[in-house]
Amino acid sequence: MGLFVTKIGIDLGTCNSLVFVPGKGVVLSEPSVVAVSLGENKILAVGREAKEMTGRTPDTIRVYRPMRDGVIADFRVTLAMLRYFLRKVVPEFQFFKPEVLISVPAGITSTEKRAVVEAATRAGARAAYIAKEPILAAIGAGIPINSSSGHMVVNIGGGTTEVAVISLGGMVAFSSLRVAGDRFDQAIVDFIKKNHNMAVGEKTAEEIKMQVGSALVEKNEQVMEVRGRDLLFGLPKNIKISSNDVAEALKEPLGEIVQIIKALLHDTPPELSADIMDKGMVLSGGGALLKNLDQLIARAIGVPCFIADEPLLCVVKGTGVILENLEIYKRSMMIKR
Repeated sequence: MGLFVTKIGIDLGTCNSLVFVPGKGVVLSEPSVVAVSLGENKILAVGREAKEMTGRTPDTIRVYRPMRDGVIADFRVTLAMLRYFLRKVVPEFQFFKPEVLISVPAGITSTEKRAVVEAATRAGARAAYIAKEPILAAIGAGIPINSSSGHMVVNIGGGTTEVAVISLGGMVAFSSLRVAGDRFDQAIVDFIKKNHNMAVGEKTAEEIKMQVGSALVEKNEQVMEVRGRDLLFGLPKNIKISSNDVAEALKEPLGEIVQIIKALLHDTPPELSADIMDKGMVLSGGGALLKNLDQLIARAIGVPCFIADEPLLCVVKGTGVILENLEIYKRSMMIKR
């Protein structure tokens, strides 16, 4: 590995973005959040620093999440975020631009694809390529995607859940659902509002999900103290939330994910269905870290379910593998600008 960075892989997620450089591994992992000063229309902070400001800003500062449901919702802010990532990774003295590979959801439209490629080139890439997330997640999870047997990947991110059946290096069937980590947080916010008459922010809901979240009701439940605003009196209030409360809150969004997996299995060719039944399905993405989720899916569908190693890094590791064999992939599955 020389001093220069010639190729970069980016997992541009709704919640978190990760950057991979061949030879170095994952070099950057930051929340996909940007803080903008409205008066001067200038970017104040990106990533972790901007996330700290969420829910705490005055009228003059707005915190954006420029990616919604896995695609670009605000082009200008996404461009600033990509520029920030590239500036952090590419050495200052490097005069030539790197090639960039970005992950996109499988159900993306051609306009959304063009927006991603254009944002990357304007942010400082010599050439931008895109690859679909389920394939990248499968590669990153160590699945031999070029073999003739079927493999099923369930990638639960922040904005989208993508389910795909992969065989011979391509997707035989796939389905994309805009229910994932963000919807889990929202379900927790709604549950606390309805059952405890208390308002909590998205950040608190995310903490609850990470600390005591569970997909199934447990005998030994965990409890966490939560602070928020009482909706009746408008005063600060403390309540206790258990992992079983979270399981109850997440019943609906998780039910939708189970439903989409069932629907995809329904459309899968019988030969591949047999393979999936035999090998099970692999869970990747940040949503896979929800406790007992693999058990819930295995019970509901009757197919074994496994969590990939380091599920958060699967997609970005997949970009790393593709970058090492970029020439071959350009011919087979890339869409080059």
